[in-house]
Amino acid sequence: MEKSENEVKITGLDIPFWDLVWFMVKLALASIPALFIIYFFFAALGLLFGGIFHALLAPLPPM
Repeated sequence: MEKSENEVKITGLDIPFWDLVWFMVKLALASIPALFIIYFFFAALGLLFGGIFHALLAPLPPM
């Protein structure tokens, strides 16, 4: 089986300014829910590992 390589060279993009601005606004608005999801994911991991490390490293009660 022959392997063919295709090269792509982009020399310029012709995007109207306001279309690009609108795209960036939509991108910024779409990132807000994604940041909440990432925040709660890492918060849950922090609670999980924080509880595990606290249980493992907490001093034992005196006997």
